[in-house]
Amino acid sequence: MRIESPALPVGSTLISDVVCVENINGTWTYSVYLWPIFTHEHSNRAQFRYIAAALINAGLCKQVEIVRAFRVDRKMLGRAQKQLRERGAQSFFEIRSGRKGGTVLSAERLAQAQQLLNEGLSRAEVSAELEIKTDTLRKALNDGRLTPAVNSTQRRSTTACTQSERTQEDAQPGEQIGVGATNSLDRLAATMGLIDGVKSHFQACLDVPMVGLLCALPAVLANGLLSGIDKLGKIKGYYSLRQILLVLVFMMLARIRSVEQLRGYAPGEFGKLIGLDRIPEARCLRSKMDDLAGEGHADKWACDLSEQWLQQVQDRLGFLYIDGHVKVYAGQVELPRRFVSRQRLCLRGISSYWVNDAIGQPFFVVEKQIDPGLIDVIKEDIVKRLLDDVPGQPSEEALTADPHLHRFVIVFDREGYSPDFFKYLWDEHRIGCLTYKKNCTHSWDEEEFNTVKTTTATGEPVEMKLAQRGVYLGKARFLVKEVGKLTQSGHQTAIICTAKRLEAAQIAPGMFARWSQENYFAYAMHHLNIDALTSYSTERFSGTETVVNPRCRDLDRQQRSLTSKLNQMRAKYVAMDTQKRAEPSHKQHGKWVLNKAELLDEIESRVQELQQVKAAKKEVKRHVKLEELPEQNQFSKLSSSRRTLLNTIAMIAYRAETAMGLSLERYDYCLSQARALLQDLFVRSGDLLPDYSKNILNIHLHSAATPKDNRAINELLKELNETETAFPNTDLKMVFHSHAQPHQGSFDFPRDQQI
Repeated sequence: MRIESPALPVGSTLISDVVCVENINGTWTYSVYLWPIFTHEHSNRAQFRYIAAALINAGLCKQVEIVRAFRVDRKMLGRAQKQLRERGAQSFFEIRSGRKGGTVLSAERLAQAQQLLNEGLSRAEVSAELEIKTDTLRKALNDGRLTPAVNSTQRRSTTACTQSERTQEDAQPGEQIGVGATNSLDRLAATMGLIDGVKSHFQACLDVPMVGLLCALPAVLANGLLSGIDKLGKIKGYYSLRQILLVLVFMMLARIRSVEQLRGYAPGEFGKLIGLDRIPEARCLRSKMDDLAGEGHADKWACDLSEQWLQQVQDRLGFLYIDGHVKVYAGQVELPRRFVSRQRLCLRGISSYWVNDAIGQPFFVVEKQIDPGLIDVIKEDIVKRLLDDVPGQPSEEALTADPHLHRFVIVFDREGYSPDFFKYLWDEHRIGCLTYKKNCTHSWDEEEFNTVKTTTATGEPVEMKLAQRGVYLGKARFLVKEVGKLTQSGHQTAIICTAKRLEAAQIAPGMFARWSQENYFAYAMHHLNIDALTSYSTERFSGTETVVNPRCRDLDRQQRSLTSKLNQMRAKYVAMDTQKRAEPSHKQHGKWVLNKAELLDEIESRVQELQQVKAAKKEVKRHVKLEELPEQNQFSKLSSSRRTLLNTIAMIAYRAETAMGLSLERYDYCLSQARALLQDLFVRSGDLLPDYSKNILNIHLHSAATPKDNRAINELLKELNETETAFPNTDLKMVFHSHAQPHQGSFDFPRDQQI
């Protein structure tokens, strides 16, 4: 009695009850009880004859089953069985004696033929080039005098599969374990716990969608995507930690706004970019993200990266920009409300306070679901991290010796304007502040303003009309610098700076560079989806958070309502004296007197109610601990671990894209145009042609829309090749090529002529 096979690998063909065969890219693999025992190339007939004879002689299958599976001659199988029994396995691989060599292909011509083959020419092209017969070349290849070129770097490989072929192959296992899951053996081993993270292995593929994403890999790795990943959580299974991070950062760069949107992309084609059969399914990817980010792992990783980024820009770390951003929430969870300036409404949401540099590149973000305000967040959270992480700070001895020396300067908007806050940061930490002056009503004489030549944060020369004064702020009479800027329209902008060593030519450009952070918010919201709801799970607050007392908020609302009504009544009471009925001779004067007396009584009643509300407010605490609130007023918070992970990856993607965009500025692209060009580059298709004999991954990109874009991309690819970046967790060095090579000796039509 035969033993039934418990399972059949996806994409395999059943030969017998215990033997199955699978063809993967021209390689046949024979498995017994799911375990591979034989493999051979499609063109190797000798190995096929030996394996078929061995399976039949071992009783694992019958002749008729081999004939039915492969449609081969039954007599040939009989001869192979006899040869295996009588002469052994080595007889299948003996080289037949006969005439070797040849007179047509000399040693010199053999070298020429081998060089042409290595350059990617076909056999017919080589025969025509050397003026020899095709059979002569074929015999030299068969007897080993020549070797066929595999994975040529100069043209498409003849063994590379097309997108149509990959689509058909990916669709076969779709009903059982998912579209594109063709690596069934490794997936089965991962399910059984035999392996953790399959190694990336690239196949020769033509017309792979979004292969341009690999162009961002050198910049992404330089910005720390795989740095400090030991601080992230551990994951097990088919996908490794590095592969999950690559999928997430590619998702950001390709403008795929959420994990769910990955369902709209072919998983097998996306998987080719990371050397796998397919990317994880959305539910699997969310689970992996939770494993990586949970238990504070994402926060530790983000802190490590921010410290590295601050170290990288030590020489140009003059100003640090801090601003808040609200992620509006429209779900069912009762989140605390906060004012959203861009919508001018008080809405539920999550406040995030970002720290960026002068060109908008982010360093880190502090999330507050109960928002205490910008000043408190800077005091309690941001200053501590900056004091620990900002490099190049003066020593305590230097600060003591020079009372005007500052550690660094933070820049924020009018929300952080507070003379007491300025004094606290300077006295306690020697940190300079730069912000707009609040409630500025005075204007300076235009004669005080002088034209000053300075440079912006990006190095562009600019002229400004500036004036400077020393002023005292607050009850403590804290001395600061006030810088005024005069525009061509006559408008004056007042800036406050507490860093005493800075001059007006440094203060004004530093303050106006704050818009780079606003531009980052707008860009990241649209392209990197930093406002996305990444998780529906909720958590409880610790209860020690300080919140506004709901009873106090209700009393405030009542006070505003009563005050508004009282003002309206008083205005109506005064207006009654202007009516014609107010004259004693008027026939309705008596009724007017009665109405005025009633209105006066109502006013006095409202005044008493208002006094009672004010007295009640004095007895109620303005702020209370969250745990002191009644159950119906308790807040929940959304889980933040997955959001922290995605925010960190979004920062890596933005910094990488910015670095690539800045390198394109030398080719007459402004940064916004460079970003648009890179967005087109990232989604461009191309060919993947690995050469494992040379440890090279050749990436051939298709042409851009215009010759100018092609020229810029070609120069960018040269810079990327100079980095000699290896694909993560492999020995393959990425080499980028473009199918659109610039023409030599071409000319341009004159601008005044059209064709």
